[in-house]
Amino acid sequence: MEEKIKRLLRLLQTEFVMLWVLTAMLVVFYECDVLPQGVFVDDAQAGYVMQTVGILLTVSMIPLSLRMFNLSVVRYVKQLSLPDALVSYRRWSEVRLAMLLAPSLFDMSVYYTTLDTTGLLCAGMVLLSSFFCMPGRRRLLKDLDLEQDKSFNP
Repeated sequence: MEEKIKRLLRLLQTEFVMLWVLTAMLVVFYECDVLPQGVFVDDAQAGYVMQTVGILLTVSMIPLSLRMFNLSVVRYVKQLSLPDALVSYRRWSEVRLAMLLAPSLFDMSVYYTTLDTTGLLCAGMVLLSSFFCMPGRRRLLKDLDLEQDKSFNP
């Protein structure tokens, strides 16, 4: 079981890093002119709509991803057997990271297409909140109530 926990942690940490890598790759694509910058600079209405959607996406996804994961772990995952709990924990962690990846990529795109710093601020908030989702051994053991078992302590 210890090997399954280590494998799960490596996978979750890789997925967490991919959140940052994908966002950084999008920035590199815009900065290297692979993707066009400033497409909606002259269109005030499209810029306003994109910024509003970006703000609403950010403001809704950050608390939803953090709170939903906590509720799913407390109500559902802790009641499963350990192998099933690890699978469910992985699924909910991936859902949470996906809920943060979508606004991050969208907000960076809004920033580069409108050249307004609202998208950059929202993307920064999403990336900053992703640190609350950083997977770790101590957090996994605490979330699954495995701290009482001495064989699972680090």
